[in-house]
Amino acid sequence: MTYFDAGKIFRFGIPPAAVLLITVLPESVHTRVSSTTIALVFLLVILLSASFFGRNPALLASLAAMLSFNYYFLPPYRTWHIADSTNWVAWIAFILTAVVAGELSAYAQRRAAEAERGKLEIERLYTELQDAFEQASQAEALRRSEKLKSSLLDAVTHDLRTPLTSIKASVTTLIDDRKEKILDEEGRVEFLEIINEETDRLNEFIEGMVGLAKIEANALHLRKSWSVVEEIINHALERAKNHLSSNQTSIEIEPDLPNIFVDASSTAEVVYTLLDNAAKYSPVNSRIRISARRSENETVEIAVEDEGKGIAEEMREKVFDKFIRADEEDVHTTASGLGLGLAIARGIVESQGGRIWIADGSGDFKTKVVFQIPIGDE
Repeated sequence: MTYFDAGKIFRFGIPPAAVLLITVLPESVHTRVSSTTIALVFLLVILLSASFFGRNPALLASLAAMLSFNYYFLPPYRTWHIADSTNWVAWIAFILTAVVAGELSAYAQRRAAEAERGKLEIERLYTELQDAFEQASQAEALRRSEKLKSSLLDAVTHDLRTPLTSIKASVTTLIDDRKEKILDEEGRVEFLEIINEETDRLNEFIEGMVGLAKIEANALHLRKSWSVVEEIINHALERAKNHLSSNQTSIEIEPDLPNIFVDASSTAEVVYTLLDNAAKYSPVNSRIRISARRSENETVEIAVEDEGKGIAEEMREKVFDKFIRADEEDVHTTASGLGLGLAIARGIVESQGGRIWIADGSGDFKTKVVFQIPIGDE
C-alpha cells in the first residue's frame, strides 16, 4: 500500500494551481491587461511560492508559468514557439526568481531552524546549570547540616559530660566519706557547692535548648508590663554576681530614663547573657561596664562593654547564629558553652520589636554588645 505525504502534495500542488488559476481567467480580463502585467503576476506567484514552500515548489511554479505565459500570452498565441527573442527574458526571469527567492527562503528557514536549535540548546544548558546550582545548594545544605550536627554533638557531649563528671565525683566522695570520715565539714560543704553549681549549669543548658526551640517555633510567650530599666539590670547583675566576682563592674544609667513595656524576665535574661559572656571572655580584674540610655525612635539602648580581646568584624554577625562562638578558633580560651546565648538573646530582643548588634568599644573597652528595645505602649 502506498502512503501519500499530504504536506508534500500541498507544497508542490499550490504553486502550479495558482499559475493555472491566473491562466484560466476570463478572456475579458486578459484583453485589458498587458503581457508585462501578467508576467509580473506570475513572478509574484513564484516569489510567494519560494517564500512559503521553498525552492523546488517555486521551480515547479516557474516552469508552469513559463509554459503558460509562452502558450497563452506571447505571440504567436497557442503555440510553443517564441517569435521575439526578448521574450526569452521573461522565461529566464521566472527561473532566476524561483532560484534566488527559493534560496533566500531556504536560507531564512535554515537560520530560523538554527535559531530555534540555539534557543533549545540555551534552554537545555540553562536547565543543566539550574540543576547544577540546585545540586550544589543541596550539597552545601547537607554539608552545613552535617557540620551543625557535629557541632551540636560535640557541644552537647562536652556540656553534659563535664558537669555530670563533677557531680558524680562529688557524690561518690561524699558517699565514701560517710563510711571512712575522710572529709571535714568544710570539705563536705565544698563538694555540695560543686554539686549545686554543676546542677545549675545543667539546668542552664537545658533551659537554653528549650528557649532556642521556643524561639525557632515562634512559641515564645511574652508577658509584657511596664518595667523599670534599672530593676531589669539589677536583676541580671544579681543573677550574674558569681560570674562577675573576678571583674570590676560599673553601671551607668541615664537619669529620668522612661519605663519600658516589655517582658521584664526575658529582657533581664538578655542582659544576663551579655554580662555572662563579658565575664567569660575578659581577663581577671578587668572592667565590665553596663549602660542604659534613651535612644532615637522612642527606644531604650542597653549596652555591655568589656576589656576582652574583642570580636573581629567578620564574626560580629555570625556570633548570633546558634552553635557559633567567637573564640572557637582560640585554643587559649577557658570559656565553655553551646554558643546559644547570643542566638537566644537575639530571638528575645527581636520578638519584642528591638534589635541587637556588636559595636566597637570605647577607650580600653574592646567589645560592646548593644540592644535597643522600644519603649512601647499598651
